[in-house]
Amino acid sequence: MRTLTLVRHAKSSWQNSNLSDRERPLNKRGERDAPIMGKRIVEAGIRPSLIISSPAVRAWSTAKIIARAIGYPKEFLHREKDVYLASLDRLLDLLVEQDAEFENILLVGHNPGLTQFANYLSPGVTNNLPTAGVVSVSFEQDDWNLYSRPATELIVYDYPKLALGDVDG
Repeated sequence: MRTLTLVRHAKSSWQNSNLSDRERPLNKRGERDAPIMGKRIVEAGIRPSLIISSPAVRAWSTAKIIARAIGYPKEFLHREKDVYLASLDRLLDLLVEQDAEFENILLVGHNPGLTQFANYLSPGVTNNLPTAGVVSVSFEQDDWNLYSRPATELIVYDYPKLALGDVDG
């Protein structure tokens, strides 16, 4: 059984207009929400053996905060340039490259690719994966080749405002 968890980066700051999109940091809400979602990931029983993140500051910061919250060694975090604003096809290509030894992968990235990927894995799960949102699925397969869209079981769909009853994120 394999588990794939998609995490959209937490809320980022638009305060400094001189920063490029890749350089935007988390804002206060993002810094608050990321560890909360890390705790919820643990509560859902998700224990990644590999965390892959976009190199964008907001995604990398989210990955480090979640890693800390779940007890994942920061030095094992993997920064992958192709996750930055990746399409569904690029995300599928990236996963198929992963060693079959990893049975539980957590991927931190961006929309619209993550929403498309979430719906590819669990059709209709969301029309927009909110910031710091998490979609995790399990499936039976020997490798990470998801081109054939395996049958999946939704483990969790969660985001910070869900606990407040906000169904739109």
